[in-house]
Amino acid sequence: MSIRHKIRSAIFATIVFLVGVLVIWPNCAVAQQKPASSSQEQPADSSVPKGKKLVMKDGTSQIASSYQVQGDRVRYFSVERGEWEEIPAAMVDWDATKKAQAEDAKQAAALDEKVKAEDEAAKVMPLDVDASLEIVPGVFLPPGEGIFILDGRTILPLHPSAASSKLSKKRFVEQVVAPIPIVPSRRAVDLPGAHASFRITNSSPEFYLRTTDPGQPEVELIEAHVHGDKRHIEDVDSLFMQQDEKRKTVSLQEWEVAKGVYRFTLGQPLKPGEYALAEISAKKGMDLLLWDFGVDPTHGKKAAHPK
Repeated sequence: MSIRHKIRSAIFATIVFLVGVLVIWPNCAVAQQKPASSSQEQPADSSVPKGKKLVMKDGTSQIASSYQVQGDRVRYFSVERGEWEEIPAAMVDWDATKKAQAEDAKQAAALDEKVKAEDEAAKVMPLDVDASLEIVPGVFLPPGEGIFILDGRTILPLHPSAASSKLSKKRFVEQVVAPIPIVPSRRAVDLPGAHASFRITNSSPEFYLRTTDPGQPEVELIEAHVHGDKRHIEDVDSLFMQQDEKRKTVSLQEWEVAKGVYRFTLGQPLKPGEYALAEISAKKGMDLLLWDFGVDPTHGKKAAHPK
């Protein structure tokens, strides 16, 4: 067989593959859709707890509440889309899936413990003025770790909220269709709810961070975008093991005012909207534990400070 004939055969096979995927993929997803509330649709022998990853060989992943291997197919219930779907079992990296599930379980347990510890500390910790830092005359920074917001002459703690990270379905379909994995995967980082419960009307607040970590903290103020019932924080694109993080930040100036205490001021007033403070790591990127708040217009509204 000549080289030219081999090339033509390869091109023809690729075209047939693409047409087949485009025709079969939507029908497969629709055919597998079942009511999420039907208890009999949950596989009896599923061994995956809710919210676990199925890692693909191309580096992407699917979040499944349960799954079942049926011959050369894997049938799973997608947490992201709320429906049953199927993929070829050969697409799944089973070693990476097992490792990712163990790591997710470990991180989830650590996050729960961190949130519980901070909530308990906030409940029982008394305000010791003598041990606290006077940030403006007569106003003291409460003791304890965390991020605090100075709204006028009121200093209050910001409570952390856990963001979610989900794979873009559109990018995943593009990756499956493409014979060569040249399409970047995209993960969207979102906070639940269209609005933060903590509200202010002051467009120029100040922020304080008290920490026991010895390193210099890197904190960013991110402007969130409301999409339906969630607030979009950033997109993370991955291609050939490289990541590109895209988020809209607001300029902050930082000073260390005492050992382990840092002050952050704004480079410009905040416009009404939704915001979140995030700690950034050079190795791990943005921590999904965020401190969110909202800024309301000053006319006819009062700040809402949840206790």
